[in-house]
Amino acid sequence: MAAKSSFPPPQLTITRTQARQFLLTHHFLRPPRQLVGKAGALEIVRRLGCIQFDPVNVVGWNPDLVLQARLGDYRAAMLDELLYTDRLLWDGFDKVQSIYLTEDWPYFTRRRVHGLDNVRFSEEEPRRLQPLIVEKIRENGPLSSLDLEDQTRIGGYWGFPIRVERAAMENLYIMGRLGIHHRKGTRRYFDLVENLLPADLLNAPDPHASEADYHDWHVLRRVGSMGLANPGAGERWLGILGMQSAERTQSLARLIERGAVLHVAVAEANGQTYMMRASEAPLLASVGQIPDPAPAVTFLGPLDNLLWHRDMLRKIFDFDYTWEVYTPAIKRKYGHYVLPVLYGDQFIARAELLYERKINTLVLRNWWWEAQAMPDATCEAALTAGLTHFGRYLETAHFRLDPPADSDPVLRRVAKGMEN
Repeated sequence: MAAKSSFPPPQLTITRTQARQFLLTHHFLRPPRQLVGKAGALEIVRRLGCIQFDPVNVVGWNPDLVLQARLGDYRAAMLDELLYTDRLLWDGFDKVQSIYLTEDWPYFTRRRVHGLDNVRFSEEEPRRLQPLIVEKIRENGPLSSLDLEDQTRIGGYWGFPIRVERAAMENLYIMGRLGIHHRKGTRRYFDLVENLLPADLLNAPDPHASEADYHDWHVLRRVGSMGLANPGAGERWLGILGMQSAERTQSLARLIERGAVLHVAVAEANGQTYMMRASEAPLLASVGQIPDPAPAVTFLGPLDNLLWHRDMLRKIFDFDYTWEVYTPAIKRKYGHYVLPVLYGDQFIARAELLYERKINTLVLRNWWWEAQAMPDATCEAALTAGLTHFGRYLETAHFRLDPPADSDPVLRRVAKGMEN
């Protein structure tokens, strides 16, 4: 509430239907899968700013899931090429570990400078190794931490110790001394950034004259990552250097005054208001002027940008979603890795999908319909098409319906249709 009182009254009020239509259009999900190729992937990242990375891989990495929902021809090799061959995308830190346009490198200068004195692992052992690792990579080329010899372990993530070489490489990565040359599964191979970035980009000056300028840039970027962004505190604002609630409020107020951000009220959203980029006002105005596209079924990754603000999902989409991957099994309501299922402009279900790599098979193991879902023949056809697309993205050869999902008559008909 304190944040709201710092802003002028909302400059426009929209309905929940308009909000849903705008959000889905902004996120390239209305209709989904209309973009193609690496050019389409770059267009998505350019609009959203960044895509969150996570090491959990059940049916693909989170960036793969984000892109397959928006690209008609997406395959995982496409992202790999953009990151490690074309180097038009960069593995770095934005909200958290993220993927963003390589051309954005200068805008994160302050974060790298901050990392020089605020490394993740401050123990003596990784600090001692850092110059040695730089020299070894200079002599031998890209290396992973497993290519180095020291077996000492120190405190790591979530209480699990990690090898000191990995800690040293993480520090150098945060400082901007190392970048990711390529990955093999979860293993990262690091190289010196001067070998990965062109000199003009590497040597570009910080475009932000002050911390306030940086805050305004990053806040505006984050608003674009979500489409509609509630100004209150939450994980969706993570990763903006030097920013707490007061700084975020000040930045949003400056952006509103400058005309870069609009303060928007959504009717029937229980008083919650949002920020949107003023440059997208024409997009908002246009969404209600075009006929609704034929509804398609889309499977979203748990960390999809559309899902970053779970309270907004409840208020605008009537969808209450929690990612339970880190929830103890006994406390889970649904499952370990459950994907929201979007149909048109409504969330109609949650799906527990599994990719069995050894037999190249997509498995639908569990399914929970939302209370308002009314799957008719049109929905069944869209679900068949959505699962078929998902299988093609994974380049699977087979589809299997497992219990308890196989008890659902709709899913049985869909599975039978996929066999034909």
